[in-house]
Amino acid sequence: MNETVQLPLWLVWSGGILASWAVLSLTLWPIWRRYWRNRAQRLIERLNEKLSFRIPTYKMARRDSLIGRLVSDPRVLDAIEEERRLTGESQAVVSKRVERYARETVPAFRPYIYFRVGAWLAQFIARSFYRVRLGGSDVGELSKIDPKASVVFVMNHRSNMDYILLAYLAADQVALSYAVGEWAQVWPVSQLVRAMGAFFVRRGSGNTLYRRVLERYVQMATEGGIVQVVYPEGGLSRDGRLRPPKLGLLDYMVRGFDSEGPRDLIFIPVAVNYDRVLEDRNLLSELNPDAPRLSRGQALRGFIRFVARNVWLRLRGGWYRFGYAVVNFGAPISLRNYSSARNLHLQHMSREDRIEKVGTLARDLMTAVAAIVPVVPAALVAAVFVEAGDRWLDDLEWKSRANALMAQLKAQGAHLYIPRQSRSYTLESGLRMLTLRHLLEEDNGRYRARAKDLLVLQYYARSFEHLLPPHQKAAAQAA
Repeated sequence: MNETVQLPLWLVWSGGILASWAVLSLTLWPIWRRYWRNRAQRLIERLNEKLSFRIPTYKMARRDSLIGRLVSDPRVLDAIEEERRLTGESQAVVSKRVERYARETVPAFRPYIYFRVGAWLAQFIARSFYRVRLGGSDVGELSKIDPKASVVFVMNHRSNMDYILLAYLAADQVALSYAVGEWAQVWPVSQLVRAMGAFFVRRGSGNTLYRRVLERYVQMATEGGIVQVVYPEGGLSRDGRLRPPKLGLLDYMVRGFDSEGPRDLIFIPVAVNYDRVLEDRNLLSELNPDAPRLSRGQALRGFIRFVARNVWLRLRGGWYRFGYAVVNFGAPISLRNYSSARNLHLQHMSREDRIEKVGTLARDLMTAVAAIVPVVPAALVAAVFVEAGDRWLDDLEWKSRANALMAQLKAQGAHLYIPRQSRSYTLESGLRMLTLRHLLEEDNGRYRARAKDLLVLQYYARSFEHLLPPHQKAAAQAA
């Protein structure tokens, strides 16, 4: 009875590890999860009291539940059956592939991470790089939006900073959901992006089954009231101009819209412009078919050198922020009113008719965005020196041209951003940004465009060329 029992050391360690795991998984871990779930619930209740757009129940559903709803959706099941007939694969194999697509797409929104970590990080990054300004916003119209409506921000796409900038400016109003590309599927970025409520999209994928899964997720998110952000241009502007809209995500959102249903779909135009776009030279190089394409390693090394150079300048006291980043919000556009005025019933149209009408809607939305693109100081001054070509301009001449351009833009109803309400300061600010980047040559108080950087100056001048009077717009496009 009292004899000593000897056990192998490996057995003792194994038993200890299993016992510890049982204690953690059966007691401590559930308590920990319950604590954070309750804390998140209290946070949501506080946020919904002050947010302009409440966090919908659909957004707060558990990720596994959303994936299950997506995989078992009748339209997805029809797509699985169609794929099975076309490929001859078993239903289990196709279903497994669909589940993989769903897990790749569906986010894992965490309100605490979004509002306590993401919002702070977005503010820190945006304000570290730019002087962020809200140029114009129709607050009265925004406050009239039906709380039950689905809301979509429609935005032009100039930089990858667009995501950060809008998240920062809207953090006290709404939790946004973005579509992000494969670049964000790298750990740990993918985990943070999912927790922020973003969903992944394979750009240009020709996989029909994948597109059906993505389509249903977007439709379910829209029907569930999730506030989303779309970039109709489908990618960053390469030459500085607004790009023609693409229909992908927009078509998914409106395809099943019922103009007589209980939930309206509201589009809010958003336009952004920068004194300096961080990726400008890389974007311009993509227009040159002979330019060498950078590998991921080269791009990463270039980014590290860029960060290191700016950190060194900051330590030496010679660093300046990259000028102004200005965002304008336009008047909301109700799809219910839009459809009623044009007698549209998108959900009952044939594919050809629907695509035609959605194309018109996309162009109308981009027209609304284009109308509120802010004219920032550096772009304004860049346009003056682009028009002058290789001519030297003294202070009086270039400022006179700039003031004349501002008057023309104002007459066209353009949204000029005038910092400190001073035209003189606006022009000096724009000139300083261009000279700091060595895009202009200087000689005894005279300036002209540096020949090798003329394309960069044109890139910024093109950001608002659509706002110019018709004859000047034609001349700018010819350049």
